Amino acid sequence: MAHGASTHTASPTQRGHYAVPQPMAWPIMGSASLFMMALGAVFVFNGMKPGWVSIAAGFMLLLYMMVRWFGDVIRESEGGKYSRWEDVSFRWGMSFFIFSEVMFFAAFFGALFWARVYSVPDLAQIESNALVWPGFTAQWPSAGPNFAEEFTPMGAWGLPAVNTILLLSSGVTVTFAHWNLIANNRGKLLVWLGATVALGVAFLVCQAIEYMHAFHELNLTLHTGVYGSTFFMLTGFHGFHVTIGAIMLTVIWFRCLKGHFTPDHHFAFEGVAWYWHFVDVVWLGLFIFVYWL
Repeated sequence: MAHGASTHTASPTQRGHYAVPQPMAWPIMGSASLFMMALGAVFVFNGMKPGWVSIAAGFMLLLYMMVRWFGDVIRESEGGKYSRWEDVSFRWGMSFFIFSEVMFFAAFFGALFWARVYSVPDLAQIESNALVWPGFTAQWPSAGPNFAEEFTPMGAWGLPAVNTILLLSSGVTVTFAHWNLIANNRGKLLVWLGATVALGVAFLVCQAIEYMHAFHELNLTLHTGVYGSTFFMLTGFHGFHVTIGAIMLTVIWFRCLKGHFTPDHHFAFEGVAWYWHFVDVVWLGLFIFVYWL
């Protein structure tokens, strides 16, 4: 930790120190793991099965890096190294991270919007295309022209509606957990936070069932043209984010069980709660624009 001595009395908004971590291998290790997974994916996409070895090795390295790095941060936090300025840095960092995730999903929502509003109608309206793709109309959901296989779009009022209830309920339970943390009611904190994790896991189970239904009964896969690719890209990446969020909430639950956090010092809890609310909002967009409309 670096110390910067001051020759004058610090004001309430100033600090005499800022925790600076020692040089560590975790960032480069994380980059290497992501490169290994990306490289393996390239091999797998080209029909080379050894690529799975690279993906598995990269994933294990990433998991090891996250456990060690986050463990260091937890020990530093519980050791009293973090104060107001570190807390401000963490808040800005999490804010920028969530903003990057907003832009990530905005790109996929933009692809869905472009396909529905521009691409499919334009392909149906151009007269010369009628000779190449007879019978093609501007109806959505559409797999695009020249897609011969029959498929059924995913309805909104089955499992997707149930998942909406589950995820919105989890947003309520994590808020109740936060209120009880502020009130220093550890018992209710653990109950409400555990309920949030359970609702997140239930969401993932329902999504897995939904995917099996889509593949085996609706003939809806990633190969189902533009509708299939946008559907699985949006819902699949959202499911991945729910998985990450559920893991983070589980870690926070165990930290609460060990007595970590105080009513006025608990940004790790708040950061994960921010992320979980972001996941809720994205799902609302998915339910409306992918399933319902």
